[in-house]
Amino acid sequence: MKALATIALLILSNAFMTLAWYGHIAFKSKMERFGMLAIIFISWGIALLEYFCQVPANRIGSADLGGPFTIWELKVIQEVISLVVFSCFVLFFMKGEALKWNHVAGFACLIMAVWFIFKK
Repeated sequence: MKALATIALLILSNAFMTLAWYGHIAFKSKMERFGMLAIIFISWGIALLEYFCQVPANRIGSADLGGPFTIWELKVIQEVISLVVFSCFVLFFMKGEALKWNHVAGFACLIMAVWFIFKK
C-alpha cells in the first residue's frame, strides 16, 4: 500500500511540476496578458502544490522511514514518472512537438536504469 501511495503522490507531484515549469508555454495565449513576474509567482504557487505531494511521497516511500524504497530507488522512480508525465503533457498540450525515435531510445535507457537500480 505504501508503494502505491508513493507512486500516486509522485505522479500528482510531477503533474504539478510539469504544469509549473511548462504550463506558461503551453497556455501562452492565456498567459500573455501577465508579465514575467506574475508568471513566476503563478508558477511558484503551482510548484507549492507539487511539494505538498512530493514531500509526503518521499516520506511514505523511504525505507529509512518504514517505506518500501531506498533513496536511490525513489529518485529513479521519480525521474521515470517525471518523463512519462512530461511526455503526456507535451503530446497533449504542445501540438507542434512530436515524439521521435531518439526520445523513445532515451526513455528505453531510463527504463534500463530502473532495472539496474532495483537489481539486488
